[in-house]
Formats: sequence, C-alpha cells, structure tokens
Amino acid sequence: STNEIGVFEMTDAGLTEVTNPSAWFLSERPQKATGSVVVACLEGTRPILIELQALVSPTTFAIPRRMANGVEGNRIALLIAVMEKRMGLNLAGQDVYVNVVGGLRIEEPALDLGIVSAVTSSFRNRPISPTTVVFGEVGLGGEIRAVGQAETRLKEAAKMGFQRCLLPERNISKLPPIESIELIGVAEVGEALNAVLG
Repeated sequence: STNEIGVFEMTDAGLTEVTNPSAWFLSERPQKATGSVVVACLEGTRPILIELQALVSPTTFAIPRRMANGVEGNRIALLIAVMEKRMGLNLAGQDVYVNVVGGLRIEEPALDLGIVSAVTSSFRNRPISPTTVVFGEVGLGGEIRAVGQAETRLKEAAKMGFQRCLLPERNISKLPPIESIELIGVAEVGEALNAVLG
C-alpha cells in the first residue's frame, strides 16, 4: 500500500483535481483568530499546509472533555499532560477541542508543535501571527524533536507566502538557506510558545 494523498473537488464537470491542496485547505482561514495555527505536514511525500484549530473553555463536567477531529485523541491527552507538567498550564478544569480543518486525518508527530501552539493560543486568548507556520514533534520531557523532510515542508511554506517558521532546532543545522522565510529553531515547548505567541 502507499501513503499518498490526492485532493479532488466535486464541480459541475465532475471530480476535478485540486492542484494546490495547501491553498485549498487554507482558503477560509480566519486572520488573527485565537486557537488557530498553520502546520506544515507531509502526507506520503507530498507537503501540505493545514490549519489546526483548538478551543479551550471552562468545563461544566466532573471530568473535562478532550475531543479531537482529524488527530488521534490519545495524542491530545498526552500533549495536554506535557503542557501541564512542563509549562505549568492548568488545563484540569478546561474542555479542550482540537480540529484539523478540511476533514484530513493527520497521524504524523510533526503536528505536535501545532497542537500545543493552538491549545495555548486559545487558553491564553492570544492569536498566532497568520504569517507563521510551525512543525515539530514534542517529547514527554517537553523537548522539540527533529522531524523528516524539513526542507520540503519549508519550501511549501515559502511558496505559500509564509514569512516565519518555528521548527525543531536540530533540523536547522541540516537546512540550506531558504529565501523569504525566517527560521526560528526551538528546543523546548516553553521557548516555542514564547516565540509563537510573543
């Protein structure tokens, strides 16, 4: 089996290929909304920029809800535990909802930094710049781990006009300079969130 993605749209003429999936998935993205971030993902070998949304609100239940659409629910629970332990965020009395816009299901760990960024943005009610894109795996110690195909992700972000990218510090040393996009290497979640929300 292959792990590739094709994006099609139903038109009057039938199914037609969406030639630029990143633009299509980001076409309705709100500007300066809290809890929203763009993440550079890979589906097979194809880079795709997706909008990830999070909503954090006080719970009315004895046990707070953790709901996920397009991402694995256990991953959300794990990242919330990291945020509480490593960043001191008190999410115990909060419901947390995470959504990958457009109906995609993303399973790669490079989405982690986006999840943490979006959840914190919603919790602190501070928007992330619409010209910023992020990617990186988050470990249980709060460290930001390197991911594969960083250059491919960055080229897609630059092509789509993004001006700044937060990515694992360990990925930067292996990258050639990429014009028109500022690279901000981060080593741990606190540093990443100061950069993305600062």
